[in-house]
Amino acid sequence: MANRPLQLTLNGQPVGPVEVPDDLAMLDYLHEHQNLTGSRLGCGQGICHACVVIVDNPDGTCEEVRTCITGAHYFAGKKVRTIEGHASKDEAGNLTLNPIQQKFVDLFAFQCSYCAPGFVNAATVLVETAQRQPLNKSEVQDRIEASLGHHICRCTGYVRYYDATRQVLNDLGLVKEG
Repeated sequence: MANRPLQLTLNGQPVGPVEVPDDLAMLDYLHEHQNLTGSRLGCGQGICHACVVIVDNPDGTCEEVRTCITGAHYFAGKKVRTIEGHASKDEAGNLTLNPIQQKFVDLFAFQCSYCAPGFVNAATVLVETAQRQPLNKSEVQDRIEASLGHHICRCTGYVRYYDATRQVLNDLGLVKEG
């Protein structure tokens, strides 16, 4: 298979151009070329969603994309966030998790955490979407289920993921009456 140059923005940093095989999955690119191993290979068929990353679109929206079934070249020119790109460090090196990550930890939402990167990314997309257009209180549960329901967790009952996401939406004032 031939190589082609790939250039993208990854967790806020420009990457490339770098030669990448045409048939390389983005998950493999992240693991093997960028040493970003937080996105997980669960099923390898795009079903479990442990591999999702966030793509920030030019119009300010964002979406999750499954990396185990999507070629690296699909991401050419795109802004991509992995699980490693959510937390921030201050000058002293103190780490601050994003609100979803922190709430998942606070509520012990996961056990083994293999699926956690996918859930964090999906919930983050929902929160950022709600920041652009707040959710009606009556639609919150359906929107959480639509965002997180296709993610597979083999350890827990999903309730804590849903509760954490709901709490973040409420804490950030992203739920309105209606």
